[in-house]
Amino acid sequence: MSWINWLFAPRIDHRGWQTPSEASRIFLIITLLIVGWWYWESTHENLAIWIGMTILVSTPILTLGWYFLSLVAKNRDVQLLTPKVRKPLEEKGRLPPQFKNP
Repeated sequence: MSWINWLFAPRIDHRGWQTPSEASRIFLIITLLIVGWWYWESTHENLAIWIGMTILVSTPILTLGWYFLSLVAKNRDVQLLTPKVRKPLEEKGRLPPQFKNP
């Protein structure tokens, strides 16, 4: 698996639901850090206002970014969230075909 597929492939959890890709998770952390850093001085170090502004400004940025990341991930095969997810998925019969042993 190439690093591009690893980064953009949706992850499947123990219930069989598709969860965000690694790129989406990294984008969340980077966006919150940059917006939080940017607004810290502007809010005069007032914690309540800083949290509110960070959430307010991050929300549309994350919405657009996640939309574009979903377009990139659209035709990629899902990957398991962690290796331990395989057993519950096998027990429930929800394991995707690419993970089943021939």
